[in-house]
Amino acid sequence: METAELIFEDARGFADAVGESGGVLLGLDLGTKTLGTATCDAGWRFATNGTTIQRGKWGRDRETLTTLIKARGIKGIVLGLPRNMDGSEGPRAQASRAYARNCAEAFGLPLLLWDERWSTQAAEAAMIGQDMSRAKRAAAIDAHAAAVILQGAIDRLAGGVL
Repeated sequence: METAELIFEDARGFADAVGESGGVLLGLDLGTKTLGTATCDAGWRFATNGTTIQRGKWGRDRETLTTLIKARGIKGIVLGLPRNMDGSEGPRAQASRAYARNCAEAFGLPLLLWDERWSTQAAEAAMIGQDMSRAKRAAAIDAHAAAVILQGAIDRLAGGVL
């Protein structure tokens, strides 16, 4: 498949590309300095935060993600797309789209761009609710946000409301 054919903004197209059998998905929250990761079970029921990767050049990110994809048997990627509150897209959204193209080309996996408005706030609220210290929240926020992004996508995918 062409790189552009692997990138979806609609859940139905992504689900069709991944296949009816589902599979483990990788959720990503792209920051300027870090990349939060999360994975879900093969049945698309629950997302679990993973690690926060210190971003470098694309080659280093690619190596780290390749290792994770192979180790977990990842079947698709869900990448947060940071839209403005009015739905428009700014420079961060364009950076996410470029990262999506790099991922699709490097891994050949279906990739879903998922609206991530409120994901960081939801992750932070959950961590505060767990009485997590400010320092621990700062270290884990991106991975928790990736889990929020991934959970939103799999709720849509598994719920059949495509």
